[in-house]
Amino acid sequence: MSEANDAADQLRLLIERVERLEEEKKGLSDDIRDVYLEAKATGYDPKIMRTILRLRKMQPHDRQEMEAILQTYLAALGME
Repeated sequence: MSEANDAADQLRLLIERVERLEEEKKGLSDDIRDVYLEAKATGYDPKIMRTILRLRKMQPHDRQEMEAILQTYLAALGME
C-alpha cells in the first residue's frame, strides 16, 4: 500500500512541476509578445525580427546554403 502512495505522490509532484513550468512558459510568452509590441510601436517590423531570430539560430553554413538556394529560385522566377 505504501508503494502505491509513493507512486501517487510522485505522480502528483510531477504534475505540479509541469503546471508550474506551463505557467512560467505562459509568462515568458507574454513577455516576448510585449517586446514585439514595443518594437512595433517604435517602428520596427516584428515579422522581420522573427526572421532574423530564426536565421541567427541557424548554423552559418546552413544559412549560406539557404540564401544561395533562395537567390537561385528568385533568379529563376525573374524576381531578382
